[in-house]
Amino acid sequence: MKLLEEKIIKEGKVLPGNILKVGSFLNQQIDTELLREIGMEISRLYDGCGVTKILTIESSGIAVAVAAGIIMNVPVIFAKKHQSSNVDSSVYTASAHSYTHNIDYNMVISRDYLTSDDHILLVDDFLAVGNALHGLISLVEQAGATLVGAAIEIEKAFQGGGDKLRAQGIRVESLAMIDRMTDTEVIFR
Repeated sequence: MKLLEEKIIKEGKVLPGNILKVGSFLNQQIDTELLREIGMEISRLYDGCGVTKILTIESSGIAVAVAAGIIMNVPVIFAKKHQSSNVDSSVYTASAHSYTHNIDYNMVISRDYLTSDDHILLVDDFLAVGNALHGLISLVEQAGATLVGAAIEIEKAFQGGGDKLRAQGIRVESLAMIDRMTDTEVIFR
């Protein structure tokens, strides 16, 4: 998606440890026009695939998941990174390691929102080594739901997570694929 790549080049910042900061347009501050275009592109990519719900993980994936959900006219559900008092005890759980924050967490989602009747599209902002997606896939499997695929805003292809998922037969569509990053530039596939 050329528009997203141009925005990354113009406003993204590469931080030590292969971290790409996109807070000025995708995380802390959201470019709503770009978000609308991303939602439309995800909808176009998965049109006709029978998606009944979109699943993401809090918090940075929620905005893009909602944008896609509005265009696709399907509900959006998100896994919480921690069990909280407003989530009952009847949940699916999976553990994941955050590459960006270098912490482990247990994601949870109520069994009321993810069922065996669902055809799930996973949506997330980044894909690096694939830990978050593996956790979300585990939740889908626990529910007996059908995984349609994954839509990713930015894939850091050089970290291999997308390749591993594709090798498992999972459809992964990334809107911007980065082959490598240096302190001064981002090189797209």
